[in-house]
Amino acid sequence: MKSFLFTILAFLSGIVATHAADAPVKTLEIGAAAPDFDLPGVDGNQHRLSDYADAELLAILFLCNHCPSAQGAESRVKALVEQYRDKGLKLVAISPNDPKSVRLNELGYSLYGDTLEEMKLHAERYEFTFPYLYDGETQSTARAYGAIATPHLFLFDRERKLRYTGRLDDSRYGDPATIGKHDAREAIEALLADKPIAEPVTRAHGCSTKWAEKRHLVEDDNAKFLAKEVTVEEIDHSGVAALRKNATGKYRIINLWATWCGPCLAEMPHLVEIGRQFETREVELITISTDDAGAFGKVGTLAKRFHAAMPDLVAASVAEEGRRTNNYLYRGSTDSLAESLDPEWQGSLPHTVVVAPGGEILHRFSGEVDPGELREALVGTLGRWYTPD
Repeated sequence: MKSFLFTILAFLSGIVATHAADAPVKTLEIGAAAPDFDLPGVDGNQHRLSDYADAELLAILFLCNHCPSAQGAESRVKALVEQYRDKGLKLVAISPNDPKSVRLNELGYSLYGDTLEEMKLHAERYEFTFPYLYDGETQSTARAYGAIATPHLFLFDRERKLRYTGRLDDSRYGDPATIGKHDAREAIEALLADKPIAEPVTRAHGCSTKWAEKRHLVEDDNAKFLAKEVTVEEIDHSGVAALRKNATGKYRIINLWATWCGPCLAEMPHLVEIGRQFETREVELITISTDDAGAFGKVGTLAKRFHAAMPDLVAASVAEEGRRTNNYLYRGSTDSLAESLDPEWQGSLPHTVVVAPGGEILHRFSGEVDPGELREALVGTLGRWYTPD
């Protein structure tokens, strides 16, 4: 009987927890007290609200690694910290995201995902001058504050009552010159001058918080990709030359490989993943096998094993070009392949080039590509945030 009761209680607890997770997130109202937190930071320490009791003003900023709006705001956050540090402001950034609820193609602006370990790398690389905490484990702090986006700012007075919430400023771009209204700065100035804030609530703009209950969307996206057909076609000298000419607005990662090449097979899963990651940045992965014509079946088998399919946006752009695949078997000599794709290629495999619209080779990798280096090359070329059209 006791076992039965425990089972019922556990079942009911699961229902309550599910409903709590699915409940709409409500942003703190002006005048509300700052919710407490106990979160790990990129510095290896636990951080609590009480750790910042001496601050005249406390800004809690929900931020993350992957979002272009959040990344575009980083320089402004550091400027805000520097400008008001001596006036009593302390700013604490918190990543609210569940890393497993971020789709692969949402990472096209970033070198890193939203795990705590990647937050440490991101904060070090971009020289964060403020605490950066991780709430992705339970997301309880994000729910308590009602963080709906990254970035989303909450500004508290000396008594830790909420006085301002919303955006940092009115620009979603990385260039400070695009800012028309400095909302957070105006709110800080008003509080320091003991004056009312003209607009205490503004709309936060950025990437939506990635709640754990949305993990199924990532799973669905992965399943949809794995269901895609993988095809291979033959290509000759003129076909490769057309790919290199690249009369499109896309960036092309063109990889030369062979079924007998160990490093080629080792790097292929990373290339497929990167192709998916940068789908929304108009980047396409093209693989060209240098195997003999008799190996067509084997090339196709391995391409399917690595699932070198085309993501939706890439497939649509390829169809617009009148092409049917992004995987090819080259028919011709090594010399003719080099002449049509990259005259600097010496013939060793694997060999990978990044080709800009119009045909310029921006990056080349001889030998097995380091996926981190390729991501750096792409993000360095494409940028970490939105830019005005």
